[in-house]
Amino acid sequence: MDTLELTVDIKPKNPWSDIVIAELSERGFDSFVETDSGFIAYGNATINVDEAIAETALKREVDLDISIAQKIIPHQNWNAQWEENFQPVFIDEYASIMAPFHDKKDAVGMLVEIQPQMSFGTGHHQTTWMMTKALFELDSMPENVLDMGTGTGVLAIVAEKLGAKRILAIDIEEWSAENAAENAARNNCEKIECVWGDIDKVGNERFGLIIANINKNILKAHMEAYANALEEEGTLLLSGFFSSDVDELVDFAKKYQLSKTEVFGRDEWAGIQLQK
Repeated sequence: MDTLELTVDIKPKNPWSDIVIAELSERGFDSFVETDSGFIAYGNATINVDEAIAETALKREVDLDISIAQKIIPHQNWNAQWEENFQPVFIDEYASIMAPFHDKKDAVGMLVEIQPQMSFGTGHHQTTWMMTKALFELDSMPENVLDMGTGTGVLAIVAEKLGAKRILAIDIEEWSAENAAENAARNNCEKIECVWGDIDKVGNERFGLIIANINKNILKAHMEAYANALEEEGTLLLSGFFSSDVDELVDFAKKYQLSKTEVFGRDEWAGIQLQK
């Protein structure tokens, strides 16, 4: 499968780069790399770029200074392209997210090694960064963990390394579930089950911690299922939305006896910790 690479330079970068990334993630693009002047988006080569950006801020906002370039990357060159653009991610003093080709002597805290392939969730995005940090700052790591929208498997891997005994990692994209399984093995994780599918794959299993880094609409659609799958006094960590969405999600979660215990943010993005 060939890959479309879309390079977007945007001024002002904040908050518009993050907003457009969120919009493009709903239009077929599934991997993003932040740059000094914007971002690079990757997706299937069949994506029609004009249609994809037609309803994004790139077209809505007339005051933005925008430059867009696109090219097709042959399938065999995908990893080489990632090696060129993928930089290590440092989650404060807690963890370093690195690819196999990075120099590990620069690592601080827990080392998580991933080969990103085509999956979303490398740690570069603010939401993955926040969720990783939130895992380290939990009072304790529950034994049973659900990671919805696992992407590269970073959060599932961190959960196991922090002491979880069973992690169900689910992604709606088959190649993401496969990539997460590969990354789990790369990190010598043996307690992660990577599953291709949606919320129905949870079945009747219950969890002390549920992680969901997706988007607002899916989080709301899944909220009842999360509440049902959460153990009493269990923790639900949500991200994938903007700070302006926090009140709406907190109010919505109350319908399912989920109470806010903490709100965290990074740039324009936010996360919520709730308890049953």
